[in-house]
Amino acid sequence: MLKVIAACGSGMGSSQIIKMKIDKAFKSFGIEATIHHCSVGEAKTQISNYDVLFCSDALKGNFQNAQDKGKIVIGLRNVLSEKEIKDKIQSEIVDKK
Repeated sequence: MLKVIAACGSGMGSSQIIKMKIDKAFKSFGIEATIHHCSVGEAKTQISNYDVLFCSDALKGNFQNAQDKGKIVIGLRNVLSEKEIKDKIQSEIVDKK
């Protein structure tokens, strides 16, 4: 089971939307995942406990260190786009299994 974190600036709005959309997308791929949402600050301190992180493209740079250590960090141009989320899950997770 994948441990996934969705992060946004404050940990309230965007991360909750991303969480709901990635949950739906993972289910469509038949991938079991536990998903947590939080602020960027909290995510930076907790990323070591997770396999995958989703955030907006604008925030992705905050997680370069985690990415360098092998964590999957997925930046989204449009956090409302289910197609973009599914495409990124396909390319970054499904195709790399």
